[in-house]
Amino acid sequence: MSQAAAAPRVQHLSARAVVWYLRVVSCLNLLGAVSVSLRDQMRHHNTGDLYTPYLLTAGFASGLFALVMAVMMNRRKRAAWIANTVLSTLLLADQVRAMTMHPQARSHPFNWVSAGVAVLLLVALLVGRKEFRAKGDPSNPRLALGALLGGGLLTLLAGLLLVGATNTATGASLGDRIHYVLLRVVSLGFTGPRELDVAVPRWVDVSINVLSVGLLLLVLFALFRACRGKEFLGDEDETRLRALLERHGARDSLGYFALRRDKSVVFSPSGKAAVTYRVLGGVSLASGDPIGDVEAWPGAIERWLEQAREHAWVPAVTGASEEGGTVYARHGLDALELGDEAIVEVDEFTLEGRAMRGVRQAHNKVRRAGYTVMLRRHGDIADKEMETLVRRADQWRDGQTERGFSMALGRLGDPADGRCVMLECRDGQGELRALLSFVPWGEHGLSLDLMRRDRESDNGLLEFMVIELLQGAAQLGIERVSLNFAVFRAVFERGSRLGAGPFLRAWRSVLMFFSRWWQIESLYRANAKYRPQWEPRYLLFERSRDLPRIALVNACAEGFIAAPRLPSLLRGRRRGAAVEAQEPVLERAA
Repeated sequence: MSQAAAAPRVQHLSARAVVWYLRVVSCLNLLGAVSVSLRDQMRHHNTGDLYTPYLLTAGFASGLFALVMAVMMNRRKRAAWIANTVLSTLLLADQVRAMTMHPQARSHPFNWVSAGVAVLLLVALLVGRKEFRAKGDPSNPRLALGALLGGGLLTLLAGLLLVGATNTATGASLGDRIHYVLLRVVSLGFTGPRELDVAVPRWVDVSINVLSVGLLLLVLFALFRACRGKEFLGDEDETRLRALLERHGARDSLGYFALRRDKSVVFSPSGKAAVTYRVLGGVSLASGDPIGDVEAWPGAIERWLEQAREHAWVPAVTGASEEGGTVYARHGLDALELGDEAIVEVDEFTLEGRAMRGVRQAHNKVRRAGYTVMLRRHGDIADKEMETLVRRADQWRDGQTERGFSMALGRLGDPADGRCVMLECRDGQGELRALLSFVPWGEHGLSLDLMRRDRESDNGLLEFMVIELLQGAAQLGIERVSLNFAVFRAVFERGSRLGAGPFLRAWRSVLMFFSRWWQIESLYRANAKYRPQWEPRYLLFERSRDLPRIALVNACAEGFIAAPRLPSLLRGRRRGAAVEAQEPVLERAA
């Protein structure tokens, strides 16, 4: 191995050594917090003229601090490297000063071992410094300082209230009570230099300790949090994406959803491909396949991954097709089948035959009730009429939040989406009862964006509208239609068959249970009646241990879990009256 090739390996090994040192220290500190004998030993070697190695003390606070440091260093946070380098240097300097000035300190062999460990750790930090390149948010230091001052004041006030209400000793001044609370904040045991007239129950001490640990975690979170990635889609980015969709939009039914304005975008060096994503909870969540020329996909994916590493974001992709998942997998991501997308070929769809008898009867029943469907492009709808449609769609929404991220546009009525298709269903008296909106899928396809209906209307209305669309799609030159996304469709299909294994049956039972709230199974059944082609969609991830975090972020992005609303950058430019910004969440899926 050449010297040039060996240098990065040495840097990597040094960085890993620091991470593992912090992990071991964290485990020892937490173990010392619950083991009396180990705690006594560690405290004995950390008092007077004795010094333990860097961060090695007994306690929950020190254990959690070392654990957070280990996690941040493992994510290659530059701020964590700076913090550990400064702290270890200061503690080593203090130990060297003590050993230089006090012969008793030099006489203890343990101090030489401790100093040696500290020197090795500092050397590893300096050698591996280039490994820690991940940037934090520029506002983190100010936020951490605010959390420290504000949280510290609240912790002090809470501690004073508890001590004042439970103190059984007499003669304690306000200064004594403040001194006692501060000592409890920084230590698990009272180690004050003088006696204080404070006698409180044990649970008060524990409560103050818990508050101090919470304050520590809050400050560390503020200091080391990842960049929020607020560079949302701008006008120039949207123009470039639309140009790519005009040339390559027929490749992926979800391509048009890349135009959501709460997403960010990174382009390939050639500008012929792009990856759209959103940063949430430290996860860079891309959706669907890259946009543009397949030959340029690797360049866009590499830039997206490079950006994720630069900011310590966890890379993940939701809703990728098999072709897109294959390309992502070549860049180190693993795949998990998420479900299937229902695609209907217009020229193959028919209501004839015994298998379609139930659908045919339901369709005829709604038609006999006097319902009619109007099919037209968004650009052909007048402004005031579109405003009315948007208002009705908002009224019919189930809940306060629209659902969707990877498979929903989230801005019905935006003037930039004139090529979208609107289906309006009216009853025999001409009253609007339901709406369907589709986005373009290339020149000859449509992809479902939004489904809304009046809850007091007849059942089967949405199915009636889909069939009317499939039967009348030729007038718009539509050849294929993408309908709902069925989460874990294969589980429902194979799990109900004769001979299905116990694991598959159990997994199907779990999904059936959650279908009571999220309509997972009913969406699959509702789309299976059209006898579509099922196209699998995948979740891509880099490390299996990140899957719980990715799943949580994906659920927040799709709207299944409430998350704080983002600013007005999410606001669609609707025609007509101004409307409030919405946090879109999955409309096509459960």
